[in-house]
Amino acid sequence: MMAKILVVDDETDLEVLIKQKFRKKIREKEYEFVFAINGKDALNKVSEQPDVDIVLSDINMPEMDGLTLLTKLHEVTPLIKAVIVSAYGDMYNIRTAMNRGAFDFITKPINFEDLIITIEKTLKHANQLKETLKAIKENNILKMYVDENVLNFMGNHEFESTIMANETIEGTVIFVDICGFTSISENTPPDTVVAMLNTYFDVMVKEIIAQDGLIDKFIGDAVLAVFRGEYHLDRAIDAALAVRTQINKLPAINAKHPFKPKVSIGIKSGEMISGNIGSVNLKRLDFTVIGDTVNTAARLQDAAKENQIIISEACHEHIKESFVCENLGSINVKNKALPMTIYNVVE
Repeated sequence: MMAKILVVDDETDLEVLIKQKFRKKIREKEYEFVFAINGKDALNKVSEQPDVDIVLSDINMPEMDGLTLLTKLHEVTPLIKAVIVSAYGDMYNIRTAMNRGAFDFITKPINFEDLIITIEKTLKHANQLKETLKAIKENNILKMYVDENVLNFMGNHEFESTIMANETIEGTVIFVDICGFTSISENTPPDTVVAMLNTYFDVMVKEIIAQDGLIDKFIGDAVLAVFRGEYHLDRAIDAALAVRTQINKLPAINAKHPFKPKVSIGIKSGEMISGNIGSVNLKRLDFTVIGDTVNTAARLQDAAKENQIIISEACHEHIKESFVCENLGSINVKNKALPMTIYNVVE
């Protein structure tokens, strides 16, 4: 991968010299050099080309000197590492540069062997920072889907033998679907669809987490969440009511094809299997729940209409003193021998 290096110096001769000394690496596309005549110009270059990896900067320049640039650079893009290349090699300037975030300091006249080693060292450090940041982001994403206990085994010799362990748990499953969103997605630009969906999901997730629910996964335009612990059914219904209320407050955000979001929700409590499903060899896993309780919650959501929160008769018996519900009669549910009586949670 080609490294991009920004050289900041008001002496134009340095540009010619750099291109001569690094002509082979430039020709082989290992390095790409960008040049700026002062700190102000350098900040503009970084703004235009955010993929700059490192900066080589002089100190004494008009408009904005190198030491000021170090401070501004750290504010704008802290990942870029800077090396000061200056004739002002006294201890004061060296310490000031280091205190303002310089990675290294080289004095003029330039020893190009030293410069080459310093560039390589600085690039290596910059790349390590980027890899670390990438790993942190991936880890944070992973935490959304993988149980914390599983993460503790990552990189551990016990990982492969324990990662597929599962357990039977008692809890409540909630499916939340955005009604009619599929038709909108077929007639709306992809960027708009994604922005709309993410907005709706953010609202749902906030209310689910507020009731200590766990987001199991996003399935198309639906959310699957699980509630465990004390009063898991009550908390799931509280979350569903809050989601419905907040979604109903949202305006139509697609001007060309106005779409007012509504949700349909299915809720079911009971036993389910909880575990990490996937490939150990690929180390790609999905911490999820499976079983009849999950399937039934999905069927109840299918039966729900706009703004309905559908629960089973068994769930209704547990919460009828706490929530106002209406009997919607019976429905046939796939893989169930007998019809199921369902209730809509009103408030």
